[in-house]
Amino acid sequence: MKLWKGRFTKAASSSSNEFNASITFDKRLYKEDIAGSVAHAKMLAKQGILTQEEADQIVSALLAIKEDIDAGKVEFSIDSEDIHMNIETLLTERIGEAGKKLHTARSRNDQVAVDFKLFVKGEIEQIDGLLEKLLGTLHDMAEKHQDTVMPGYTHLQRAQPVTFAYHLMAYYQMFTRDRSRFADCYERMDYLPLGSGALAGTSYDTDRDFLAKELDFAHVTANAMDSVSDRDFALEFLSCVSIAMMHLSRFCEELIAWSSKEFSFVEIDDAYATGSSIMPQKKNPDMAELIRGKTGRVYGDLVTLLTIMKGLPLAYNKDMQEDKPPVFDASDTLKDSINIFTEMIATMTVRTDNMADAAKYGYMNATDCADYLVGKGIPFRQCHEIIGNLVLHCIGKGCAIEDLSLDELKEFSDKFEDDIYEKISVRACIEAKKSAGSTSFESVAKQLADTE
Repeated sequence: MKLWKGRFTKAASSSSNEFNASITFDKRLYKEDIAGSVAHAKMLAKQGILTQEEADQIVSALLAIKEDIDAGKVEFSIDSEDIHMNIETLLTERIGEAGKKLHTARSRNDQVAVDFKLFVKGEIEQIDGLLEKLLGTLHDMAEKHQDTVMPGYTHLQRAQPVTFAYHLMAYYQMFTRDRSRFADCYERMDYLPLGSGALAGTSYDTDRDFLAKELDFAHVTANAMDSVSDRDFALEFLSCVSIAMMHLSRFCEELIAWSSKEFSFVEIDDAYATGSSIMPQKKNPDMAELIRGKTGRVYGDLVTLLTIMKGLPLAYNKDMQEDKPPVFDASDTLKDSINIFTEMIATMTVRTDNMADAAKYGYMNATDCADYLVGKGIPFRQCHEIIGNLVLHCIGKGCAIEDLSLDELKEFSDKFEDDIYEKISVRACIEAKKSAGSTSFESVAKQLADTE
């Protein structure tokens, strides 16, 4: 039976009943819905709108309903449309008239807004814990690989030598920003919408500050119309999720390349790889590929909600019923991806010898060679041209810069001296970086110390 049926002369068709219902997905909000209803009942009693006996009866029944749902004893009904009306119907069936009084001074509009905010706040807390664990894993790996040398890349071409610890700490900074973004998102959504009614507030003498304390919100919203029509918090959350997935995807792209024979920098543990149905030799980095693929799916979730909201007049519109599936999907996807990614990198084997060999070749000491000449008083642009010609000569000979004799080097500049060989060794190139945040061993040690 529809709780709003009084104004209507005929029942909804079975097809519109199914099309209109959201219980298939918003049943996931039952804990938040019950928490909001418990707080609302307590507030109504505090304000004398309900008797204390009625409120106690309602609260007791709601908690019993939650226990039954937790235990899988409740079968939700499409006829009751959504989680709010399903629970209210169950409540009324169990305690009668008192149950019908619970909806006094509220609307489904502010009810769903508070449920949804409570859910997203809880998801942010879970995601923060997962990101913290991932950061701990990255930090531990970086500490172990402070002396592991590898090529740094731009345009996927070998550029300058770095350490693997330095590379890992770059991702550490990305995921640290993700935590900060989620924290900012949480702070902005920490405003209670409950008590706003359908769009204009309520004529009852309610206490929204009491509700905020009961439901652990820092503030109450300032405008009832905005309160029920706002989904900025969900959009911002999806944006944060999308950026975090992008960071995971970038790292996965590197792991996929690094685990190929062409790089052989890492080997993914067998527990996080798959084989081929036809090629017995294959070991595929499918978990990394799936995270990379699921990133596009999460972007779709963000675009879905942006598109839903872009043309809606104030205040609440039924379109907004479709706000929850993309948020559920994106949050689940990010949590699963962080979990599997953390396990995958914690168990992978780092091929330090192959990284070191790759860092030795590719003329990655060319910039340091130019800087050496700058130190001899030659303008940098002139040094750039000199070393460019020198590299071209080495490419023709099939040798590294450090393989040339001093006499050969002097053909390009008479400023070269014996100390050039010491200055352009891989480790010397790394150690020579003196700017804050650089790849030098000392700088990386400081980055690690600052993030303990």
